[in-house]
Parts: sequence; C-alpha cells; structure tokens
Amino acid sequence: MNDTKEILTLAVGIGDSMLRCGAEIYRVEDSVVRILDEFGLEDSDVYVLSNGIFASANEKQEDACSVIRHVPLSATHLGKLTALNQLTRDICSHRCTLKEAEERLEQCRKIPNYSNGICLLACGLGCAAFTLLFGGRFPDGVYAFFVGVMEQIALLFCAKRKVSRFLTNVYVSLLVSILSLPAAFGFLPLLHDKVVIGTIMPLVPGIVFTTSIRDFYNGDYLSGTIHLIDALLTGLCIAVGVSLPLVLLRYLHILQFS
Repeated sequence: MNDTKEILTLAVGIGDSMLRCGAEIYRVEDSVVRILDEFGLEDSDVYVLSNGIFASANEKQEDACSVIRHVPLSATHLGKLTALNQLTRDICSHRCTLKEAEERLEQCRKIPNYSNGICLLACGLGCAAFTLLFGGRFPDGVYAFFVGVMEQIALLFCAKRKVSRFLTNVYVSLLVSILSLPAAFGFLPLLHDKVVIGTIMPLVPGIVFTTSIRDFYNGDYLSGTIHLIDALLTGLCIAVGVSLPLVLLRYLHILQFS
C-alpha cells in the first residue's frame, strides 16, 4: 500500500491528540490499532506511554514505516476528546475516508478551549463549593469565591508566560495562602483552614492520581509510574506554596496557631 506513511501518521496523530486531551493509555492504544487495521495495514505494533507514542506498520514489506511522537503532559479537554472518539468510530464504521479523516482531525484540533470568563466563574464557584463541602460557612464560601477568581487569573497569567507546571503550582498556592491570611490574623470572621482547603482543590492532581491507579490496574506500569510521580510532585509543590507564608509568620512569632 503506497499510503502507509500517510495512514500511520493519521493514526498516530489521532492518538497524539487524544493523549493531549487526557485519554486513557489503553484507549489510545486501542484506537490507533483499530484505525491501522481498518485501513489494511499489516504487521503493526503500537506502544503508548503517558507522554509518547511508538508505532510501526508493514514491517515485512518495502513500504515499512515507523512513527515516534513525544506528547507532553497536559490538561483534560473533554470536548476535543469526544470529537476524536467519534472520529475513530466513524473511521472504523467505514463512514470516513482517509482524506476526510485528516480534515476532521484538523477540525478537532481547532476546537477552542473554554473562554477566560467561563474559567474564572468555574474556578470561583468550585472553590466556594469545596469550601462549603469541607465544613465552611456561607461567608467562607463567598470569600473563597473571590480567592478562586484571583487564583484562576494567576493560572492564566502563568500559562501566558509559559511558566512550568510545578512553578505554577507553587506560585498559585502561595497566592492562595497569602489571600487567606486576613482570616488567619482574625481580621475577617472566617474559618482560615476551610478557606485554604477549598481554594487549593482546583490545583489538586486528582485526575492524574486516579489515572495512575487505573494504569497500574490495566498493567501499564510505566505510564502509571509517570502519572504517580507527576501527582506526587504536584502535591509537594502545592504544600510548599501553602505552607511557606504560614511557617514564615510562625517563625517570626507574628502568627500563632492554637
């Protein structure tokens, strides 16, 4: 088949986009294999990690081809992932030609992220809801809403400046801790611990940790280890950012804890 490279590039491209959207390792690998089988490529091997894809096809023929793709860890985007899954289903159902699949893949990649306004509102409401969930009162939730808005602004600023994820977690959690200090000093009649716990929840790597457990369960030990290390390092960065001003003030005997 003369278009082996084109088919393999398409399949790996779909897998690459799925990984970037937060898809599970076994689903990405299964999707790439099904696409290669659908287009008639033989002797294909696909190996997917949480940050990379290795694929080859027609190894015993003259048009043998291999593709390696590095995929950096990124956030989940369910809208793109849904479109990519539908594209894979259409390919396997003979409802999409190779050319049409390439065009639809580009359309899936161009699906926009949520607007800044939606992100600000969602982060604020999420922080307020988590604060109430963990035992906070209504005033605590209101204050957590505004802290969450400032938190999302900081996240957007770090993303625009292309700050590394780990430094972003340190900076943003440090900001959250500083914004909660009026409650710690007693200037505001709020529960300091509830506000801090509620407002750091958007930073907590819950999805990454759950993904690592699922990878271990599916036998993808290397990918599970990568996700687990990522979750642990993220948690460590959050802990450093939150505790730094509190420990410093306590060391200076400015802030006392009961």
